[in-house]
Amino acid sequence: MKLSHFIFGTAAGVMLAAGVAMAQAPSGAAPAPGAAPAAPKAPEIKTIGDWVVRCFQIQSPSPCDIYQELDDQRTRQRVLSFSIAYVPSLDRHGIQITVPLEVSIPRGMVIQTDSFTSPVMKYRYCDRSGCFVQMPVDNATIEGLSKSGEQARVRVFADNGKAYDIKFSLKGFAAAHDNMVEQSRAKATKVTPGVAAAAAQSAPQQAPAQGATP
Repeated sequence: MKLSHFIFGTAAGVMLAAGVAMAQAPSGAAPAPGAAPAAPKAPEIKTIGDWVVRCFQIQSPSPCDIYQELDDQRTRQRVLSFSIAYVPSLDRHGIQITVPLEVSIPRGMVIQTDSFTSPVMKYRYCDRSGCFVQMPVDNATIEGLSKSGEQARVRVFADNGKAYDIKFSLKGFAAAHDNMVEQSRAKATKVTPGVAAAAAQSAPQQAPAQGATP
């Protein structure tokens, strides 16, 4: 897929759990033997600016996230999805960013705004739908995004070293984040100490920031 000719759009997608809580499965009684699994309930959705606040009707340490998606105007395929969740019991955020295949895995990606540049974010895995960054992020990163202007981009790299910028919008980001955090605090379950320790040991580390220029 080429990394050009994009339009912005919001769309519902698969729930991500914040990085430090990803090891903890949602609680609840197991279905009876032979019983068909219950269909998942639709999430509660609220649009704020160019972001969607989603709260899923599950027992989870991070039941809510904010989400944005870009699609290729010609093919209608996803080019970027961006999701941030919050784990109240740990006061930690998790981020998941999905980009197309054929990116340079060792180079990772960088988020850039008019006033903020993230550390290099390493890919966790790739499948046929794209390559995924999936990791905890500190509160300073969220604050940096909240205080930035409305235009932002994810910078990725091809195997030949060429950089590509996938633009996305921060319009409504701060308000959407605050709404998501408020709902998460009201609806989340706690992360057990053992799960938190195990997740912390296995969490990918952020690499030092690269000096990518806007």
